[in-house]
Amino acid sequence: MKLIISGYGKMGHMVEKELKARGLELVAASEDICGTDPAIARECVCIDFTTPDAFRANYPFIARHFKAAVIGTTGWTDIKAEVFKAFADAGTPMIYASNFSLGVNALFAAVKKASEILKGTGYKADIEEVHHIHKLDAPSGTAKSLAALVEAELGVSPEITSVREGEVAGIHTLTLTSECDKLTLRHEAFSREGFAKGAVTAALLTEGLTGIHEFSELL
Repeated sequence: MKLIISGYGKMGHMVEKELKARGLELVAASEDICGTDPAIARECVCIDFTTPDAFRANYPFIARHFKAAVIGTTGWTDIKAEVFKAFADAGTPMIYASNFSLGVNALFAAVKKASEILKGTGYKADIEEVHHIHKLDAPSGTAKSLAALVEAELGVSPEITSVREGEVAGIHTLTLTSECDKLTLRHEAFSREGFAKGAVTAALLTEGLTGIHEFSELL
């Protein structure tokens, strides 16, 4: 498998390290993915960790020219329909996630199950997400995904609090509270390494894949 990284910031470097550790071929790491030769792109999976604005500009090129795409950038859910259509029309497989950490995806599963069990029993929900001061979107995509799960399964809309401090890789806490008790589900990332490992795992899943998938559906 050949891969190209779109976005060569901290996450791009972490993905590069994970690719080397697994012996996978990195063709390029680019800050200008639209400058990629289409003939080369067609042989490669694109792993995208850029910014919301960059992804909005780049996704049509990625959809048209790459073999497959793994999208780790968040902050584009308002144009989800347009993005999905671009990849579907091009026949390019796409895996996306608000968070590629395997631990966070286990958290999603736990939140879904807990919300199913507690539905209709009077619990209210609160979400707090804490990230480094460089993060551009708030609330985080992961917090929005947690809120969507709670709304769908528990039937209540959580309050989301966003905190930006230091170099925190990511902490997400869901609190479910009733008159009788409180349940807390929490995930803390120690570094960006877990996101990179998950993204590379997703890239490997694109082999022989068709369609558009959320990472959690494939685990």
